[in-house]
Amino acid sequence: MVKAVVGANWGDEGKGKITDTLADSADIVIRFQGGANAGHTIKNEYGKFALHTIPSGVFHQNIMNIMGAGVALDIEKFMSELQAITDAGVPTPQIMISDRAQVMMPYHVELDTLREAKLAGKSYGSTKSGISPFYADKYAKIGWEVNEFFQDDDVLTEKINTIADEKDVLLTQYYNAAPIDREGLLAWIKKVREEVRPYVGDVSLYLFNALREKKTVLLEGQLGTMKDPDNGIYPMVTSSSPLAAFGAVSCGIAPYEIQQIVVVSKAYSSAVGAGEFVSEVFGDEAKTLRNHGGDGGEYGATTGRPRRVGWYDCVASRYGCRVQGATDVAFTVLDDLGYLDEIPVCVAYELDGEEIKDFPVTKDLKRCKPVYRTMKGWKCDIRGIRKFEDLPQEAQDYVNFIEQQIGFPITMVTNGPSREDIIYRKSPLAK
Repeated sequence: MVKAVVGANWGDEGKGKITDTLADSADIVIRFQGGANAGHTIKNEYGKFALHTIPSGVFHQNIMNIMGAGVALDIEKFMSELQAITDAGVPTPQIMISDRAQVMMPYHVELDTLREAKLAGKSYGSTKSGISPFYADKYAKIGWEVNEFFQDDDVLTEKINTIADEKDVLLTQYYNAAPIDREGLLAWIKKVREEVRPYVGDVSLYLFNALREKKTVLLEGQLGTMKDPDNGIYPMVTSSSPLAAFGAVSCGIAPYEIQQIVVVSKAYSSAVGAGEFVSEVFGDEAKTLRNHGGDGGEYGATTGRPRRVGWYDCVASRYGCRVQGATDVAFTVLDDLGYLDEIPVCVAYELDGEEIKDFPVTKDLKRCKPVYRTMKGWKCDIRGIRKFEDLPQEAQDYVNFIEQQIGFPITMVTNGPSREDIIYRKSPLAK
């Protein structure tokens, strides 16, 4: 069967830890979308790692780790990350990259950086990893599938010239930057193709055979529902779909193969980058929550930027779980709220004087204000507890209340940074 681990909200929900844990019972782990613009933080016996490109199953030697056709393949970052984990003592993992995956080109990163600089205060909060120009080229049909790199120089040069003729106008006339170094780009392609050659394969065929052999496949999503270009807070979204359903497209498998969808949602809210965020808090309240949150504070795994933080948003989370098709919810970092006497929970929005509980489109979201219900805090350290019924009653009440509000079963609760800090529970909503 195929399982998916995806985000309910704005990303940074703690998906890496859940994927790493569920990988114990998987044969294959797949990164199916996005690129090096977001990271999954994992803490295990080898140390603490922020993975930006390679799948989270790389710490398991018996697992095949796959990068699907829907990813933005940054070859240099992939190789650097692989070297970093093996240097840390992790045994060399099994990795396969789809021969249909498209490659992040140097000019994509340059164009992303130039555009953000030009937009200045109206920027999209890009990580400047080249993601938007990459996917724009993919759908404009001027991208590079990795298999195309393995062609004769004259074929590569012809495509380079076609693309550079178009890009150079933008670079030189609009951004006042240097044109593409065409000979340098050809040399770069010939260099990186040899580095990535051992990992390239036919992912769709591999998975077809694996599923016939009853292998367990784990799809690993990046970011969360709010960052989906079709169902999120457009235009402040990413450029590929972080929805579980896209995993089937990226991997070339039938959608009905995805039978379990674990949607990860944090016990409070956080986001990196611009965009609507109704339950966001500011000032000292935000600083305190940020510094108590995460493993060492709420700071981006890729950028190091302070994350925007806020109280749990039941409206956004209910929508996020519904769009993802949640069969299970993993509720993370509950322990980070142990310092609070009272914990606000956003249970509805006020829109133009009317209370609503369904997540609106972005133009209306801009006018929404949070409606809070206050829960009593538990005021103690809950790390190390392994049974839900052993949690303080206030912590149990908090989880049960949110489960009732979102309407999807919370079957996992994390209460610490280590992979062992997970409480499994039988939800009354579970089928």
